[in-house]
Amino acid sequence: MVGAENVLVDDAARLARATGLSYLDLLRRRSAGADFPVPDAVVLPAGPDEVQEVLDVCVTHDVGVVPFGGGTSVVGGVAALRGDKSSVIALDLVRLDALVSVDAESRIAVLQAGVRGPEAERLLGEHGLTLGHIPQSFERATIGGFAATRSAGQASSGYGRFEDMVTGVRLATPRGEWKLGVAPASAAGPDLRQLAIGSEGTLGVITEVSLRVRPAPPVRRYEGYALPGWEAGREAVRDLAQHHALADVTRLSDVDETEVSLALNAGLKTTALRRYLAARGVSHPCFLIVGWEGTAHDVALRRRETTRRLKASGAVRVGKALGESWRHGRFAGPRQRDALLDQGVCVETLETAAYWSNVDELRDDVRAALTASLGRAIVMCHISHAYETGASLYFTVLTARDETDPVGQWQRAKAAACEAITGLGTISHHHAVGVDHAPYLEAEIGSLGVEVLRAAKSTVDPSGILNPGKLV
Repeated sequence: MVGAENVLVDDAARLARATGLSYLDLLRRRSAGADFPVPDAVVLPAGPDEVQEVLDVCVTHDVGVVPFGGGTSVVGGVAALRGDKSSVIALDLVRLDALVSVDAESRIAVLQAGVRGPEAERLLGEHGLTLGHIPQSFERATIGGFAATRSAGQASSGYGRFEDMVTGVRLATPRGEWKLGVAPASAAGPDLRQLAIGSEGTLGVITEVSLRVRPAPPVRRYEGYALPGWEAGREAVRDLAQHHALADVTRLSDVDETEVSLALNAGLKTTALRRYLAARGVSHPCFLIVGWEGTAHDVALRRRETTRRLKASGAVRVGKALGESWRHGRFAGPRQRDALLDQGVCVETLETAAYWSNVDELRDDVRAALTASLGRAIVMCHISHAYETGASLYFTVLTARDETDPVGQWQRAKAAACEAITGLGTISHHHAVGVDHAPYLEAEIGSLGVEVLRAAKSTVDPSGILNPGKLV
């Protein structure tokens, strides 16, 4: 059906699609004899029709199917679980790599699900267009993965979250093909596109996504500011959000993350910068990165309003060097994590979001939960995305690895953090649910909500072959 060369059963191919990129995934990959589920085969279909044909065969033989894009999940979303199935395949969409069409008049492009972030930008760039979706997973993650997990790019204040960009979606399901999206807006019942987006491979395999695109920006301007402490910084970001003055990228680091940034950033003249800030009343700075993209006129106009409000909030301009340093190094985190793992460090991230009235309490509670569980640890936090009504909080944790029980060490800390989040914020702002967050989903959407999701899955996947053990 797909060609013998596109059914892989060697150990290397199977292991490469067995997990995502969480701290625990990396630990297991590094540990000789570690026990984790591995797919029985890897299948690489060439297009939407072949994906559907593969699903039809898997239904007939009751084979589990784990859709696999860039493999960047950090919540167990691509773990090769088999549930009650005797066998499971990883369905790698790497060959679904085409720009299907561009409607320049409507500014809609259709991309196949296996197109990775950089390739999507290259293909669209040939038409003078951009998607503008740049999460930290950008280098490896795929269009289908962005849609399946409701991804949020670093410039989402300007371009929108990924679900805001989706105008249509094509899925292969165990019941047949499903296409959604025919108009820019519709009152024809609930928007089922939003059921498919974020379904994490449990309701169908996304094969094509129709997306709103924009002209590629001729100007990009990134710069940095410092604010006197977390409260002042948070209030400055809230002020920007509620006065529609956010930059496309608006990212506020707390004091601890700022200190680490100062320690690691060789391009900043740290001593001189500290003196400069102290002279202006900022002794414990929180760095704020702001970035605008667009035409020269548009960038200048929007920057003027943003910087005016920042100045009124007590922000001190640090300059373009800080902003450009962040922009050019923003994909370095995963590589830095590998280096830290080599040195015996437990390093992981988690994220959430809450309304403005809960943001401080949520930050304090998560930090306290992590510290109580881990003991001596560095817990850093930043606002990664801001909205009129609230913001996301992104935590990075560093502590000495417990070599006797490294897996349990992080599992206990993550569970404590999730318990602290529950009731104050969402269990995931953009990392999705996967396996790790599934136990906390009911507290957020209610038992009836879980039943609705299960009913939808029962309809499109009655034998339960799609991504066993994920979401619900």
